[in-house]
Amino acid sequence: MTRLSILDLAPIAPGETVAQAIANSVALAQAAERSGYERVWYAEHHNMARIASSATSLLIGHVAGHTSTIRLGAGGIMLPNHSPLVIAEQFGTLASLYPDRIDLGLGRAPGSDQVTMRAMRRTPMSADSFPQDVRELQGYLGDESQIEGVRATPGAGTNVPLYILGSSLFGSRLAAAYGLPYAFASHFSPGLLHEAVALYRSEFTPSAQLAEPYVIAGVNVVAAPSSEDARQRFEVTRRILVRGLIKGDYSDEEIDAFLTTPNGRQLASMLTYTAVGTPDEVREYLTSFAEQARADELIVAHQSTRIADRLESVALTAEAMLGAAA
Repeated sequence: MTRLSILDLAPIAPGETVAQAIANSVALAQAAERSGYERVWYAEHHNMARIASSATSLLIGHVAGHTSTIRLGAGGIMLPNHSPLVIAEQFGTLASLYPDRIDLGLGRAPGSDQVTMRAMRRTPMSADSFPQDVRELQGYLGDESQIEGVRATPGAGTNVPLYILGSSLFGSRLAAAYGLPYAFASHFSPGLLHEAVALYRSEFTPSAQLAEPYVIAGVNVVAAPSSEDARQRFEVTRRILVRGLIKGDYSDEEIDAFLTTPNGRQLASMLTYTAVGTPDEVREYLTSFAEQARADELIVAHQSTRIADRLESVALTAEAMLGAAA
């Protein structure tokens, strides 16, 4: 059976505060824990008015304190934004407080725009050292630091499991070479999913962390009691997404008209992999998607604006895929 997890950006809905968004994330993780999901991951983004997961390690720690068993982690930390030592200390602290519950997914994108990237003291060349930074971080979290005389405390010996995130062939090749699990961001960048997974599986080299290739694929879900409810919720979410990307105060009618244009269709294609419907319809879609993507695990972004709708989607999807009670 394909494992099922959740990706949460701690979205700030219109009219909500950051505190409410974080409380919603706690409620979502608690619902996921009750329903049998494998893990919940939080993504690092910056300068985005509707996303509250920028201080990712702090959010993970807060949610971990309000849950008991579910795995929590970063999906991901954009490592070139940070010193590997600091990330090792942060996640070493989390692993010490919440043993066997913390994951660390790593990406090389800035998680922001060019202006914000400069505000973070990052340069366009920062991503070039990503492979070396992963090795340095791995050393800090293990027992052999690559930097003589430098030891991560907390961090050393925690062996927090690492995952490589990506939406291109670069990440799949690196994950394969390092023998790490690979998570593909097909929930918003679907284009190279199949090619990247095939490359990862064909080139995988076993490591101390992982003996066989392990693929996580991202997919959006809007599950509701009826197909009509699900479609309506999805349309609202899609309009909000597009409105944010084109950065304008457009009406629903203007957004719908824009979605019929070539540029609009290109933006809409970001949500190519989306299950919308009743639990039966969602199960059929996700089962087929997992098979086609050759995924060992699906990480689901429940794409509804209202927290009540997301919680319902969490429960209905679990009932459909895991047999959990709604």
